Amino acid sequence: MLALGIDPGIAATGYGLVREHRDGSLEAVSFGVITTPKELSIPERLRLLYIELGQIVREHHPDSCAVEKLFFQRNISTAISVGQARGVVLLSLAETGLQIGEYTPNEVKQAVAGYGSAGKQQVQEMVRVLLNLPDIPRPDDAADALAVAITHLHTKPYDLKERP
Repeated sequence: MLALGIDPGIAATGYGLVREHRDGSLEAVSFGVITTPKELSIPERLRLLYIELGQIVREHHPDSCAVEKLFFQRNISTAISVGQARGVVLLSLAETGLQIGEYTPNEVKQAVAGYGSAGKQQVQEMVRVLLNLPDIPRPDDAADALAVAITHLHTKPYDLKERP
């Protein structure tokens, strides 16, 4: 099974494709970030995110996908822009007809590092170990997206009903 994980953001949206083999091993197929130039208007940045995410889905044909849920941040303008990007990501993925999982940051930390309050560095190191990579994936948004995909692969078999 090939899962696409997304860590949404307006400036940079991380994506990671992880394949789970029949023996349970995991493989990073592709990962990176979709960046949008600051000088573009918000609608144009969202449009660019929509187009580029669609290209990734058409190129890799994932079996399912997952998006990190928005959590409240101190900076309300950042939370709003991330929410806008997340909405575009959900729309783009929903149009594919694929099942979409949504996971909180704590659920991702629990699934990948075994501890819901794990630090960012600990989660990124576990992503590296679980995917047998020589280095921690960079940038951070890509590593976070891979963690979302891993969470989805580990959760999906046990959670067949739609998540709230």
